[in-house]
Amino acid sequence: MTDAIVRDSNGTQLNEGDSVTLIKDLKVKGTSETIKRGTLVKNVRLTGNPGEIECNTRQVKGLVLKTEFLKKA
Repeated sequence: MTDAIVRDSNGTQLNEGDSVTLIKDLKVKGTSETIKRGTLVKNVRLTGNPGEIECNTRQVKGLVLKTEFLKKA
């Protein structure tokens, strides 16, 4: 695994344990849930892919989000 820099939609670097906010309503594949814009997601985990993070929300556990839809809180 390489140490790639993970950045949010504004270009701010994201680190393990940061909190992020969604900038767009996102439908979750495989469920009928929609995560609304402005939802705060705490304690994100970095993956090996610089374009994705792992997180848990109230609605969905074990969620992988693309960083293009996030901004650092």
